[in-house]
Amino acid sequence: MVILGLAAWLTWLLPGPQMAAVLGYGPVDGVVSVQECYEASDAEGYATGTDCTGRYTPRRSDGPPRDIVLDTAADDYRPGTRVEVRTARGRAYELSGGAVFRFGSVIGLLLVPFLVLAAWLFACARHGGVADGEGYVFVALAGLVIAVVPAAVAGILVEIGMLIF
Repeated sequence: MVILGLAAWLTWLLPGPQMAAVLGYGPVDGVVSVQECYEASDAEGYATGTDCTGRYTPRRSDGPPRDIVLDTAADDYRPGTRVEVRTARGRAYELSGGAVFRFGSVIGLLLVPFLVLAAWLFACARHGGVADGEGYVFVALAGLVIAVVPAAVAGILVEIGMLIF
C-alpha cells in the first residue's frame, strides 16, 4: 500500500495540478487575452503543440493582471481573443486534446512502474518468499508502451467532443 500511496502522491505532485486544470476541475480562474500564438517545443526541440502568450486577468481580485503563457492551447487564437482558463504552477490551461494526451501520458508512464512493483511485492507476499520477477519486468516494459494508448484515445475523444460541442 505504501508503494501505491507513493505513486498517487507523485502523480499529484508532478502532472496532477496541470491535468486538473486541463480537465476543468473547479471554477474558471480568469481570462487570458491572447497576444500571440506559436508552435512550442520542448528542450530537445520536439513540437509540444501551440502555446499562446497573453495578459491574464484573474476572476477574483486576488492579484493584478499579468503576462502568462497559455500552455497547449486548443486552437491557434487570433490576437485579442479572450479565453477562459484555469491556472497551475504559473501557467494557464484550457481543455484541449493535446494537453490531455500530454499529461495523460506522463501520468501513465509514472504509474506503470509503481503498479508493477506493487504487483510483484504482492506476489512475493503471497508465496512467502521472493517471486520470480522476470515476467514482471516484461509487463512493466509492455505497460510503458501501452500506457500511451489510453492517453491518445482520451486526447482524440476530447478533440472530437470539442468539435461537436
